[in-house]
Amino acid sequence: MAKNILLTGGTGFIGKHLTDLLIDNGFSVSVLSRSDRKNTSSVTYYKWDLDRNYIDEEAILKADYIIHLAGEGIVEKRWTEKRKKDILESRTKPINLIFSILEKNNKTLDAFVSASAVGIYGAYTNDTICTENTPPANDFLGITCQEWEKAVDKINSLGIRTVKVRTGIVLGKDEGFLKKVAPSFKLGFGTILGTGKQYVPWVHIADLCEIYLKAIVNEEMHGPYNACVTDNTTNAKLSKTLARLFRYKIWLPKAPVFILKIVLGEMSIAVLEGQRVSSQKIQETGFVFQFTDLERALASCLN
Repeated sequence: MAKNILLTGGTGFIGKHLTDLLIDNGFSVSVLSRSDRKNTSSVTYYKWDLDRNYIDEEAILKADYIIHLAGEGIVEKRWTEKRKKDILESRTKPINLIFSILEKNNKTLDAFVSASAVGIYGAYTNDTICTENTPPANDFLGITCQEWEKAVDKINSLGIRTVKVRTGIVLGKDEGFLKKVAPSFKLGFGTILGTGKQYVPWVHIADLCEIYLKAIVNEEMHGPYNACVTDNTTNAKLSKTLARLFRYKIWLPKAPVFILKIVLGEMSIAVLEGQRVSSQKIQETGFVFQFTDLERALASCLN
């Protein structure tokens, strides 16, 4: 009988791609959804409601593995205090609910794999390359990621193998990051943000999904893994590469830092700061990235 993998956030950008990959690899897939959805031949849907602290326990009890992808978008809205609370709780609250159900039912799992983010490291505009051992930052994103991962550690305290997938910008066709930025470049109005020197750690959606699959099938994997290509991509390089793929040269001036800070407020750190990230640890598991060239990765998403 096929092993069952339960996804939170399974109806989102990453979740949809990952579901297809898991099914192709012989797994049974269940998805937690806030709305009523009809089961398909491949996917079983279960209800959950975080506002009411509710998860259909059958979903948890049936699962052999759980992959936690759910979370409010970081750059969807301005960071008010309420918005920051929502961003944090949308990541930690589901884990705490799952923990309580596992503990109450003395239920074990083969593994619990959770999304996390390279934002845990904060900003580095120098040559520092962040590894999984780099100390976490004390800004909003750093603290959010720390609390996110601490919630995962509660699952680990039950004796369940846990893996944390620290992700940067995810490149995928018509979705995610490119859905937001590609239209302006397509129209010839794309520009460089701030100085353009800030690093942009990225990963292609196909590689990210393969990393999650690797975390499921490789019983030696545990703890945090950076899921980004190790290169020197900056915002300027990313913007110029996008412009070139749309067959024009960037001619607009850089978007000034002070304007972005006024418009975006504290959220401006999400676009004005970045870091270089090492992928050595995930590669040491035998994982090989399909996409390591930025232009090829972007072209595959735009064609």
